[in-house]
Amino acid sequence: MSGAGRFEAYDEHGDEHGAEHGDEHGGDEEKEGYGGSRKGGEGGEGCEDAKDAKDATDDQQFGYGSQVGPGSPGSPSGPGSPSGPGSPSGPDGPGGGSGPGSGDSPGPGPGPSPRIPMPRASVEDGDRPLPTLEELGDLAPRPAPAPLVLEHHVLKSLLGAWALAACSAQETAAVEEHLGDCGTCADEALRLREAVGLLQRPETLDLDPGLRTRVLQSCLDRRPPRIPVPRWAAPYDAETARLDALLQDIGDAEWHAPVRLRWFEGEEQTSRRTTVAGVIAHLLTVDGLVAVALGLDDPLGDIVAQAPTPSARTEAYWRASHFPPTRSVRAPWREQSHDLVRTVSFTGEGPGKLAVSYGGCELPLHDAMLDRAFECWVHAEDIAEAVDYPYGPPSPRHLNRMIDLAARMLPGALAVRRRNGLASPALGRHLVPAGAPGRSLRLEIEGHGGGEWLIPLDSPGAMGSAEHEVAHVALDGVEFCRLAAGHVSPTEAAAGQLGDREAIRDVLFAAASLSRM
Repeated sequence: MSGAGRFEAYDEHGDEHGAEHGDEHGGDEEKEGYGGSRKGGEGGEGCEDAKDAKDATDDQQFGYGSQVGPGSPGSPSGPGSPSGPGSPSGPDGPGGGSGPGSGDSPGPGPGPSPRIPMPRASVEDGDRPLPTLEELGDLAPRPAPAPLVLEHHVLKSLLGAWALAACSAQETAAVEEHLGDCGTCADEALRLREAVGLLQRPETLDLDPGLRTRVLQSCLDRRPPRIPVPRWAAPYDAETARLDALLQDIGDAEWHAPVRLRWFEGEEQTSRRTTVAGVIAHLLTVDGLVAVALGLDDPLGDIVAQAPTPSARTEAYWRASHFPPTRSVRAPWREQSHDLVRTVSFTGEGPGKLAVSYGGCELPLHDAMLDRAFECWVHAEDIAEAVDYPYGPPSPRHLNRMIDLAARMLPGALAVRRRNGLASPALGRHLVPAGAPGRSLRLEIEGHGGGEWLIPLDSPGAMGSAEHEVAHVALDGVEFCRLAAGHVSPTEAAAGQLGDREAIRDVLFAAASLSRM
């Protein structure tokens, strides 16, 4: 069978087409096939038939061409096979043994098996029964091993290994079955499991929160920075980095999550609704007050605020935005925070007397950076609460600096409330010269970053004195910061109180009045 004849065996044309092929290629002319030069019908016919017979035998051996019956799938005599109805057969047909160009007259004769295997039939689709376990032999599933039967003293000796999960599967099954019947061994096994838990506690997969700080500190110990960040600017640097890490973890949709800003005005708490992106825009505009004082660009640009206060600048920025702020506000906020830290680092550890105006009041540069760090932490907690993100307080060293700033601002806030008629004059109040001791309240802050402060009650210029102490208040450090941020009402703050109740009430309300939007 020539090369052309082997491919034409799968042609589904009739006998006329096969005859045309025979006429076209000639009868007895010498042809060049894939097997070499030979005459049509001679030379290679025996080899081809023997090869086809071997392939048919291989197909039947692997189940591809097994003859189940006439016309059945895979049978050479079925429809579509070389000798079945609708397919040309014979020496001159495409399926004949002599191939095109042999010149022999058409005649009946069996054709070769197809070279391409037929699809394998499923066992479930045929009429043959499924094999039994005996027929499967080594492929049959092995029976389950018999349960291990051990004596009581052997099982008791295995309790230690069982508690450490060091027993085999059979030993574990035997021990656990025994524990259901023996109460003494069950109690001993429980004690051993608890002891194993004390040996090595399960470790969380989350990274240690202090890992970043330790890595940076070790790097700085190896190569100190040429221009270090001042200690009074370190809280702002740390809190902006923590907030930026939070923003990096949230998705695009969470930037539009609703956030409620809360602060205290007069005698009651107030709030303002915005989004996560709106909070970052608020931090951008208020940090701009420090940037302007340092000679940097104002983030408002050409936007004109009604007043140079934090709330007025924020409202002006929100109104000027044609669309609600999105995550695109993160880049300018983070760039500005880097510029602030870089700029104040050149001032070193100097006195920092440069004044930063907040509209109604001024703060020295040192205190202004602490104020910005405090507000960054407070609003980061607002964002974390809105997007359900775990967020902790600042480090104790930085938290202590923030509490110290609020404690130093309490006498001035208390005097403002008295001038506005919001704080009642206490009995026995008397003015003292600046720097002289006067009536005082002891503010005790507990927890990490805590301490004690003596708050003068009668005059902002007076000096706190333990000899003139009339009241004592104790609060947790984080609780006091939330009170100063306006997140907790003075009447609901968890504070231990001793002494003059009016003085304590005035100081708690003065602490809440430090908050703003």
